[in-house]
Amino acid sequence: MKKGVLLINLGTPKSPTPEDVRIYLKKFLSDPRVIDMPAWKWNPILNLAILPHRPEKSAKLYQTVWSKEHGSPLLYYTQRQTEMLQEELPTYRVRYAMSYSDPEIAEALLEMEKAEIDQLTIIPLYPQYSTTTVGSVVDDINRFYMGRIRIPNLKIVTDFCDYDPYISAMANKIEKAIENFKPDRLLFSYHGIPVSYVQKGDPYAQRCKLTTKLIMEKLGDVPYTETFQSRFGPDKWLTPATDDTLKSFPEEGIKRVLVVAPSFVSDCLETLHELEIENKKYFIKSGGKDFEMVPALNDDFSFTQVLKGIVLNEDVQSNNEELVDTL
Repeated sequence: MKKGVLLINLGTPKSPTPEDVRIYLKKFLSDPRVIDMPAWKWNPILNLAILPHRPEKSAKLYQTVWSKEHGSPLLYYTQRQTEMLQEELPTYRVRYAMSYSDPEIAEALLEMEKAEIDQLTIIPLYPQYSTTTVGSVVDDINRFYMGRIRIPNLKIVTDFCDYDPYISAMANKIEKAIENFKPDRLLFSYHGIPVSYVQKGDPYAQRCKLTTKLIMEKLGDVPYTETFQSRFGPDKWLTPATDDTLKSFPEEGIKRVLVVAPSFVSDCLETLHELEIENKKYFIKSGGKDFEMVPALNDDFSFTQVLKGIVLNEDVQSNNEELVDTL
């Protein structure tokens, strides 16, 4: 039996130029899983209000995190995660794909088909399930296999936020940072989603709370706060907001803050710029003294072991459903 693994992340512009950012944003913001609005209502907003102006602004932000050596940090670390997992699983074909940039999911699945892969494990690189991320990935997978003659045995990992090796990898990384930095407060910052998505049944907020709970069980008695970042548009998003929380910390006597973003397994624009530059400025300007980020898991070997365990274990989910019900 020929086995394969496909890692899937969000995507990235080809370059930090307005032209390439526009292409990326158009594809990303045209996904109905991301923007839950009728096309007749959303398309004029996207094409007339957002795409003519937003790409230039976003390109300047991407330029602050773009590496001369490696280019996009998200692409670089996704490639490294793929390479490292391939080394650990030499009998598997390990590849990666992106939802909104190259290589596309369909392209990667076609490669697996041509290689006659019989058993395929697909891991969206989002620890906490959301319809806006994992749901979109599953849509792409279903579109590819609709009408195909040959379909492999598929294992789609839709969530691994309560997988103990992932929790341990995060907790160990945070614990080392706490020992070195000694913060007044540990801040968990998750990518936000609109409240309306949660009201329709998206379990993302619960999965974030569960992640925090499980990590804190390993860290012990450490003061912490959980927040959500990356608000977009006029709709109400999950709260408390990361930026507002950081602005309020100094008034509460919290002058040293350590920030971790568990929903990102690769450093990217949201961690390297939004958190480490923009939100740091908010904190310092409001009277904070010291701000430090815990890097994402990136190409840590511990994360390679997380992915390897997910591939080799039949059951990724640990029995934490009762914890979700209590949150």
